[in-house]
Amino acid sequence: MAKLRSWTQIWPSFVRVCILNLVLNFNIIALADDNGSGGFASESTCKNTNYQIFLPPPYKNISSMICKPVWHTYELRYTKNDDITTIILSAPYTIGWVGIGFSKDGKMVGSSAMVGWINKHGHAKIKQFYLRGKKASEVVVDKGELPLNTVPAAVATNGAEIYLAFQLQTTTPYGRQPILLAFGTKHPQNHHLSKHDDKTAIVFDFSSGEKSGSKDPATNELIKMRKNHGIVGIMGWGLILPVGAIVARYFRHKDPLWFYLHSVIQFVGFAFGLGTVLLGLQLYAEMHVHIPAHRGIGIFVFVLSILQILAFFLRPNKDSKFRKIWNLYHSWFGRLAVFFAALNIVLGMQAAGAGNDWKIGYGFIVSIIIVAVIVLEVLAYLKRSEKRSLPPSFQMDSVGEATFPSNLVKG
Repeated sequence: MAKLRSWTQIWPSFVRVCILNLVLNFNIIALADDNGSGGFASESTCKNTNYQIFLPPPYKNISSMICKPVWHTYELRYTKNDDITTIILSAPYTIGWVGIGFSKDGKMVGSSAMVGWINKHGHAKIKQFYLRGKKASEVVVDKGELPLNTVPAAVATNGAEIYLAFQLQTTTPYGRQPILLAFGTKHPQNHHLSKHDDKTAIVFDFSSGEKSGSKDPATNELIKMRKNHGIVGIMGWGLILPVGAIVARYFRHKDPLWFYLHSVIQFVGFAFGLGTVLLGLQLYAEMHVHIPAHRGIGIFVFVLSILQILAFFLRPNKDSKFRKIWNLYHSWFGRLAVFFAALNIVLGMQAAGAGNDWKIGYGFIVSIIIVAVIVLEVLAYLKRSEKRSLPPSFQMDSVGEATFPSNLVKG
């Protein structure tokens, strides 16, 4: 009993320490992003690679190219000379293929892509593909709408990286262009591409005149918007909603305080979730990023959140015959919302190429929540066990004499 009381007394301090650590962790993430040392694909400086050594002419003769990090450790270099745009994409590579696509609306279908790889015999290959559909049979080699000029495209490796180089000739220079980036870890068979292992879609501004590592206001705004989308989503769906669920499960003995806390926390979490959805819609409108799993699960979680808000207003009284059904509906929809919200946060970080700071930060939050749930579950179990082990209490009759339960009175 004394042990149980000691745990009950220290749990508020434990919660305060957890919250303090969470705040410090989010500050670390924000500072890391501001300094360009982590997070989503940032405007950090490109690697100082002398590509003139291993690329053939005319690419080896081009200097002063604009370079920008675009996804993970992918870097896009380009330069414009009259109506010719020279592009060099560098990406990590061990086996398989790497591709860069040009889209009209940010979607795969209908776009054209340059794909490079090193085949099993060590020969470098680069081809244009027309992405007529999502099936492998609808990805057509040597077709597409890219205005390639007469200079042959080139592909080469340097260490653990691959470089795709090609030139586009257009009467109208490229401006803000939706770009698709993807890679697969299997060799193309007879120029048939295997399904990609990962992909992303971005909007790249070819009209920007800044050099490597400089700030492009339009791109910088999109990066900031995407970072805000992630932070608001993690705070609302990854932290506030689980805390509200914890309050409802483990603090019902503090009636009616638990109900007011649970209601306020979940309303705040819903507000953060609404902000996450609005920022996501704004990002989609700006970038036309096609991430169906992340978008679909996000909408599903938001619908579950709306149903939970409706449950608050449709809550029957305790004596109602529908109360049991309402309890099942409210508790299981809540569990589904928390689970899929956590899953969607992970998918979102993967799709955006989040850095280690984001992964460590969210992993820390999940770890704290799991530890808190385990501790509170153990405390609740000990409390229930203690109640079951207590002997039946005796009652006092009207004249003050003790009346013992009949099962303790000998006949």
